[in-house]
Amino acid sequence: MSQTQKADQRPGAVPPARNGVDRYFAISARGSGFGREIRGGFATFFTMAYILVLNPIILGSGEDKYHHHLDTGQLVTATALVACVMTIVMGVGGNLPLAIAAGLGLNAVVAFQLAPLMTWSDAMGLVVLEGVVICLLVLTGLRKAIMDAIPHQLKQAIGVGIGLFIAFIGFVDAGFVSRVPDAAHTTVPVQLGATGRLTGWPVLVFCLGVLLTIALLARKVKGAILISIVTMTVVAIAIDAVADVKSWGLTTPKVPDKIVAAPDFGLIGHFDLFGGFAKAGVLTTVLLVFTLILSDFFDAMGTIVGISAEAGLLDARGQVPGIGRVLFIDGAAAVAGGLGSASSNTAYIESAAGVGEGARTGFANLVTGALFGLALFLTPLLTIVPLQAAAPALIAVGFLMMTHVKHIDWDDYEIAVPAFLTIAAMPFTYSITDGIGAGFVSYVVIKTAVGKAKEVNWLLWGVSALFLVYFAIDPVEQLLGVK
Repeated sequence: MSQTQKADQRPGAVPPARNGVDRYFAISARGSGFGREIRGGFATFFTMAYILVLNPIILGSGEDKYHHHLDTGQLVTATALVACVMTIVMGVGGNLPLAIAAGLGLNAVVAFQLAPLMTWSDAMGLVVLEGVVICLLVLTGLRKAIMDAIPHQLKQAIGVGIGLFIAFIGFVDAGFVSRVPDAAHTTVPVQLGATGRLTGWPVLVFCLGVLLTIALLARKVKGAILISIVTMTVVAIAIDAVADVKSWGLTTPKVPDKIVAAPDFGLIGHFDLFGGFAKAGVLTTVLLVFTLILSDFFDAMGTIVGISAEAGLLDARGQVPGIGRVLFIDGAAAVAGGLGSASSNTAYIESAAGVGEGARTGFANLVTGALFGLALFLTPLLTIVPLQAAAPALIAVGFLMMTHVKHIDWDDYEIAVPAFLTIAAMPFTYSITDGIGAGFVSYVVIKTAVGKAKEVNWLLWGVSALFLVYFAIDPVEQLLGVK
């Protein structure tokens, strides 16, 4: 049994609110407390703080049409600033423990597909347009309607698939699993460790962290995930001081020489809404924006549903509370990412670490957002947590989200097969969007095959058709003469 308290297991009597803050965020009403929310906010931040390092690396490694690169220091500031502001906005406006930051995958599209065809300001302008379109879809009710059209058990499958996906992310980030080099000439895509076996101190830190986390969870220790992250960070710092460690990856656990670093806001506001259309061509630009919208739209949808389900916040119909505001804020985050030159921002699946720690409301976001705000000035101090110390949280949360698989009727192939494909495709393709697409398309096909096409909501037909274009984008582009 997950330590997460499901909605239908909570006591019937709602405890009285302690104060105005409690009442606004419904902290007591959702069976939480300030301590749990604060711990959850810290846990979420530490599991996603890597974005302060990784986003500048991805965007900084790309170059635009005129061979210009973005400044790393300015990218760190932009990444932290947008994450800070939009995470707090999501907490206050959406009241869900959903932190927001630059979307992985989306930033790669910006850096390696958009920027080479135009200037950086043009590329960020397209990100703004993507967010505006998503906001319009929310205002018209279309985005919520699509979420409502998804069968409840398929929503459960999305949550389970995300659980496996983030567990896989944890294994890969920690170096416990690695990609087999292409030069190996093997059909095996991944392997244990870097060479087929576990080597090095960093992987040991991860393994000890996983054992510590699951032991604390099994004993139902409050703050289990956060305790593990902090403990293993201290252990990593000690190991790095006495052992010869070749590399910890993106973040080295060293006590920094300085604590304070001044932010550089030079990239904020550098965007051009329509410059990309002139430089890359209208058709190419429209297809690029379509790719951004589709990935952001369904990645966020899957994350929102999955996190809300794990927090026990879905109602009897599988609806997310205040979903209209949540979806609009997520769209606005994409706009903010473009305005700040941080790439499209979106809800983060690592928020599950905070939920696993007990967070149930947007108050946890105030903590996470404040830490991103501190990161503007204290980046050297707040980025000493190595991935190997934070990744065990993703393994633990993957387990907690996996427990939702029991809600799927595996004897009913009409839902079981799409659910399976959704769950399997997410980790195997390393994409939430691809998993959702596989589930939608297979659901429509199976319902049609058994003569129940009329049971499929018309919106799912439309979305599945879009996913077919998405999956076949390469031949489509060739037919249209884009490539």
